Order: sequence, then structure tokens, then C-alpha cells
Amino acid sequence: MAERPVVLVTQLEYEKARAVFEAASDVRCLPAPAPECELAQAVRASGAVAVVIGVEPYPGDLLYEALPPGGIIARFGVGHDGVDKTKATARGVLVTNTPGVLSLSVAEHAIWLMGALARHIAPNHAAIREGTWQPVLGCELRGRTLAVIGCGSIGRRVASIACRGLGMLVVGLDTASFSTEELFRQGIDRLARTWEDAVGNADVVSLHLTSTPETRRFVDAGRIAAMKDGALLVNTARGAIVDEAALYDALAAGKLAGAALDVFATEPYVPAAPGKDLRTLPNVLMTAHMGSSTAQACTRMAERCLANIRAALARRYDQMDLLNPTVLEGPRS
Repeated sequence: MAERPVVLVTQLEYEKARAVFEAASDVRCLPAPAPECELAQAVRASGAVAVVIGVEPYPGDLLYEALPPGGIIARFGVGHDGVDKTKATARGVLVTNTPGVLSLSVAEHAIWLMGALARHIAPNHAAIREGTWQPVLGCELRGRTLAVIGCGSIGRRVASIACRGLGMLVVGLDTASFSTEELFRQGIDRLARTWEDAVGNADVVSLHLTSTPETRRFVDAGRIAAMKDGALLVNTARGAIVDEAALYDALAAGKLAGAALDVFATEPYVPAAPGKDLRTLPNVLMTAHMGSSTAQACTRMAERCLANIRAALARRYDQMDLLNPTVLEGPRS
């Protein structure tokens, strides 16, 4: 019997979907450390043909050089800014992700964060734990305007829940990939073509942009200034798209009433500038990049990662969520 191909899974992702990885009968899934140097060493030692990775960035050459040509880096999730696709392509390594399967979990998390901000859940909970019983006046979300910035699968789900479940008016921005009819079916009431048009009257702004060089610090001081006074900002996309120092200033000055953040420019969180620690502000709610961390989404992501790896090993490239298709144009061993 031929030995099963080895697939290394970074430890955190392995624990999130252990049952799926342990049940795989055609590949041998083993947990591995996430840091670049240690993961590359583990690849070489095990002869792994594929790695399943989380959000850890891999900017160096070690991982790409450790994998064989035709090897696979399977992102356990959607965002792939931590993988250097150019280096992977040069080495002949295929890079995949898991689009769609985590959309509901992240969308629900964004909605919960909006509600928690609107009703001051976190500070009231903290006050009760400290012995203070003081109800806080919040606001209903029904009838409020939500700006969804980025109308991919997650943004559209947020729009649908907000419109149909909460009775919010939803404005969408970044609609190039979808027809007007499709967006309206998802609960988006109006399409905006500029940031200013989308956020000018929005009570809540929810970010769902991908992280690219063009979107780095997209939400800067100027764009925050264009937001409605007293608005709420929710970010479950990528930390790099927000200028965290500018956000601190806007929150501290009362320009924004609150912000709920699941993602950060540096993770674990590190303040962007001295004296601008978002953790010190009472109107900030922070979670540890856990929007997709539900049992159901993790199971789906693990299954999709393995499906991508199996397709790659069988050279069924049309059945993969391939992020660097130009890798197929070069010589392959």
C-alpha cells in the first residue's frame, strides 16, 4: 500500500477541526507549529506535500522553498494577505483558500458586535462585575442606516440579516462584481459609488473589504471625518484597512460613538502609536479575530482545505479555489 501524502496543519487550525483532519483516510494530517521557520523545518522533516495555515504571515522564503514544486499552501479561511503568492508561484507552489464557507459565521459576528455597541453591553457587563448596577440608555437598530463597505459574500449576508432581521436601511459600496438585482435581493436598499455617499448618513458602518495595497489604511482620518457624527464602526475584515491611530483620535474626541473590532493591524493587538491604545477607551469593543471561529465554520473550512489539497494532488485544478492560477503556466515536475 502506498504511503499516504503528509499534510501539515498549523496547531491552532488543527485543534479547531481535529475530527475532520483525523478522519482523513487518504492523506496523513499532522499538527505543526505556525511560525515560519518552525513550519518550514517540519515540512522538510516530514516530507509534507501540503500545509494548512491560519492567519500567521509568511513573508520570507523558508516555507515556499521547503515545499516541493506542486506543493500546496491551503489557507484555512478567506483572507490570504499573509501568503506571498509571487514567491509561491516562482517555486511552483499552489495557494488556495476557502471562500464562502465562513461567511455566515463572520456575518453573524458582525451583527452581534453592532448590537453590543448599540446597547453598551461590554461596559455594562464590566460595571456589574465590579459591583455597579446602572442600566445604560442604548438605541434600537431598527430604522437605522447601515453602510456595508464591501459587498462580497460576507457583506451581502450582513446586509440580509440587518435588513430582514433588524429592519435596518442598508447602503452598499463596492458593487462592481455583482448585479444591482443580486444586491437588492440580498437586502441592500441603495447602492453608493463613493465612500462619502455611503457613510454620510450611516449610523453604523461595517467593513468587509479585502486587504490589498490599495486598501491599506483605507479608513483613515479623512474618511472617518466623512462619517456621520456619533456613528458606530465595525471591522470584521482585516485590521490593515483601518488607520488605528486615526480611529483612536476619532473615538477619543467623540467623533465616533463606538467601534467594535475583531481584526487588527498587528495580532495579537499592539497599539499603533504611543498613547493611542484602543484598549483604554470605554467605547471600544475588541475580540480576538474570532469572527469565523464557530464549530460549524471550522468544520467547513477544514473540509474545503482537504478538498483543495485532494484536487491539487489529482491535478484537478479546475476544482480548486486557486489563488495563483499563473502557477499552472510554468514548468511542473
